[in-house]
Amino acid sequence: MAAICVFCASSRTLDRRWLDLATETGAEIARRGHALVSGGGCVGMMGAVADGARAAGGPTVGVIPQALVDLEVADLASDELLVTDGMASRKTLMIDKSDAFLTLPGGLGTLDELFEVWTTATLAMHAKPIVLVDADGFYRPLLDWLTTLADQHFLKPAGLKLLTVVDSVPAALDAIEARLG
Repeated sequence: MAAICVFCASSRTLDRRWLDLATETGAEIARRGHALVSGGGCVGMMGAVADGARAAGGPTVGVIPQALVDLEVADLASDELLVTDGMASRKTLMIDKSDAFLTLPGGLGTLDELFEVWTTATLAMHAKPIVLVDADGFYRPLLDWLTTLADQHFLKPAGLKLLTVVDSVPAALDAIEARLG
């Protein structure tokens, strides 16, 4: 069983398709016998991915800073809820607890988490799979920009190759499972 960390939006005002994608992701992680590691929130896609995993019988680990617990957005139904003193320690603990990373659509927080695990991978601080789900072309502008960074030598081609980009949740999990063996 792998511990798969999912980065995604926690916004409460998302289109239903993104919430459904998150629910599908959690359920697929559980169906394949893996554990979910999430940001420990109960709202938006973050809550949906955890609900999907639990509904399919999978274990969930939430990692959340105390400030968000205080705002009453903690996923109290998590099998394990780890409370940190801040966002930086949250990311560190999520990286430590996870065997792989899967990124769904999201905003600044999601991008922050993605870039943290990707940067630490380029620095050889871990060799864990990092997969980006580009559902409906959500990340296409970002991917185009990243290619430009590589073309202009701000990003090494080897660093760009550390990010696997797919267009579906099953493809994401196939990629993770292939890398983990």
